[in-house]
Amino acid sequence: MAQTISQRELRNDSGKIMRRLDQGESFVITRNGQPVGELTPLRRHRFVSCDAVAAMFSCALGIDFDRFRADLDAHASQEIEPRE
Repeated sequence: MAQTISQRELRNDSGKIMRRLDQGESFVITRNGQPVGELTPLRRHRFVSCDAVAAMFSCALGIDFDRFRADLDAHASQEIEPRE
């Protein structure tokens, strides 16, 4: 749950707040007691090895490309004229 802090607290304690953001905390910023914004940590990108990706997709269903193309053709027009 996000902690509510004032604009003044953000200005005066920005270093401490940034360290808490690094630890995963979120904040709702208020001005004159009214919420005006949210401060949330960015999601960190995680590295996934090729072996892990291959293992995840090893049990994926195969694609029948002729059927896939037929489904696309049935629902998507190749006409250059705009639809009405």
